[in-house]
Order: sequence, then C-alpha cells, then structure tokens
Amino acid sequence: MEQPTSKALNIATWVAQVILALLFGMAGVLKTFTPMAELATKIPWTAEVPETLVRFIGVSELLGAIGILLPAALRIRPRLTPLAAAGLALVMALAILFHVARGEAQVIGVPIVLGALAAFVAWSRLRRAPVQERA
Repeated sequence: MEQPTSKALNIATWVAQVILALLFGMAGVLKTFTPMAELATKIPWTAEVPETLVRFIGVSELLGAIGILLPAALRIRPRLTPLAAAGLALVMALAILFHVARGEAQVIGVPIVLGALAAFVAWSRLRRAPVQERA
C-alpha cells in the first residue's frame, strides 16, 4: 500500500534541490570556466591534477545542478531528477575518497553533507515524493 506524499517532505525535497542546484552550479561554473592558475589559488588541489579532470568535474557538477532542478520544476521528464541527484551523490562519494587518499580527511565534511543531501533528493523523488510528468 502506497502512502500519500507529505507536504513537508515535498517542501523539504524542493529546498534541498534548490540548495544543491545553487551550490553545484557555482562550483561547476568555477571549475569549468576559471583559468587554472586562478582556480589553483582558490582550490589548491586543482593544481595537482590534470586540467581535464578538473574541467570534467566542473561540467559534471553543472549538469547535475541543472538535472536536479529543471526536469522536476518544468515537469518534463522529472524521472531525470533522481538520476541527477544520484549522480551528484556519486561525485561526492568520489570526492570523499579522493580527499581521504590525499590525507585531507579534515575537508570531507562538505562532501559528506552534500552527498547525503543528494541521496535524500534521489530517494525522495524516486520513492516518496515523485513529481508527475506534465500531461
């Protein structure tokens, strides 16, 4: 028996989606379009990995930011939203592993929180508060 979607859960999910879209959108723009020399002063690890990896991460974050918000907001293929959220959760899991491997465990708090928030959106939009496609 399927339970009705609670209004509070739906609102909380929308709030999480907007927060994630803003944060990943800003991070994605920064990593995608900022010159590498300038980016290295803001995000030191970017100077130690290939530029293509940094740009790939930036584009992934940008696409995730768009995907976590627009399909549900426009109600056009809203099933893409939980996929985008799961993708962002995966990016954060990889970020945690990356920083732990580099001995930077002190910086994994943000990826843990963002990953958990993305996982919440994925679960909520897939199971508990799906958005109906426009007719």
